[in-house]
Amino acid sequence: MGDKSILTRKLKMGMVGGGRDAFIGAVHRKAAIMDGTVEFVAGALSSNPEKSRLSGEDLWLSPNRIYANFREMAEKEAKLPVGVRIDFVSIVTPNHVHFEPAKLYLEAGFHVVCDKPMTFTLDEAKKLVKIVEKSGKVFALTHNYTGYPMVKEARNLVKTGQLGEIRKIVVEYPQDWLRTQLESTGQKQADWRTDPARSGLAGCMGDIGSHCENLANYITGLVAEEICADLTTFVKGRKLDDDVSVLIHFNNGARGVLHASQIATGNENNLSIRVWGTKGGLEWHQEHPNYLYVYAADSPVQIYRRGNGYVCEAAQRATRLPTGHPEAFIEAFANIYVNAGETIRAKEAGIKASELQLDFPTVYDGLRGMAFITSVVESSKSKEKWFKVLA
Repeated sequence: MGDKSILTRKLKMGMVGGGRDAFIGAVHRKAAIMDGTVEFVAGALSSNPEKSRLSGEDLWLSPNRIYANFREMAEKEAKLPVGVRIDFVSIVTPNHVHFEPAKLYLEAGFHVVCDKPMTFTLDEAKKLVKIVEKSGKVFALTHNYTGYPMVKEARNLVKTGQLGEIRKIVVEYPQDWLRTQLESTGQKQADWRTDPARSGLAGCMGDIGSHCENLANYITGLVAEEICADLTTFVKGRKLDDDVSVLIHFNNGARGVLHASQIATGNENNLSIRVWGTKGGLEWHQEHPNYLYVYAADSPVQIYRRGNGYVCEAAQRATRLPTGHPEAFIEAFANIYVNAGETIRAKEAGIKASELQLDFPTVYDGLRGMAFITSVVESSKSKEKWFKVLA
């Protein structure tokens, strides 16, 4: 029997991680509540119980909904009545603390939204797919760049054949925040992202290279089959890669270039993608996200702008402000939460979610991403020119 009350009330969100000194947790909270359909009610906001308590107080959580750890939150929230307890949990911890809470909450009957990369290892990712399937719960992965309206428009142009057969994809994400050994200063974000015990087997590749792979797949629907990868660690004393170059053979015969770097001096978050097909091409830049450049042979360049009536339904759905008023990073995150939230409502009420509502990254995107990250690391070590991407 479904929970029909969920159609007439706000979804209740809990959070694992995201306390004081965290970066992405605050972005998730702002994005989740942006549209007034989600209420943040509970948290295990740090692995340190006292820090969790103080962080919860900072955010005006009820004292009895601030938990010492994620296990306590799962146990106590599960005992609360429907409509009071959390409906879903948002996991915003370092990579090594993704799998265990995701597994615990799914098995306890909660839906899950998880930051990327999905897990610490490929083996964990494979296990999590089975757990999600068995649970029947919604699992959303916050590859937030898929939430931008003009990324959705780019996807529509490819999907409707307006670019023809895709031949070439170039996707890059240069930034410079780790051009020095920032982790040695005690900076929290740099510290865990460069630590193999918390980040996993990849640094730059897992952190931002994973966004490149996901964006290319989301827009084109193509999957990497073979790669030739080169991982480099430029900063002396660093334990993980800070620069990535990958040549890609896609499953339709298209060729690709993926470049990600955290030592690209002068760059901030310069994610961009270019796609060329037999009929046309497109180009999108994350730092100028409201514009999509569209190319055709022997024709002027067209600039598609967010918020206009000529863009596809998915792009219009992902838009909040009139054209000319910029929307960006937090709104893209919010679009993941909107679609995941509506799918949660549908699931609980026994209603079939629409294609538009189901437009968010899932556990299967997470599995493909972890396979790609692992394959890039292995390819970089291999003496073979072309390395078959792991399944």
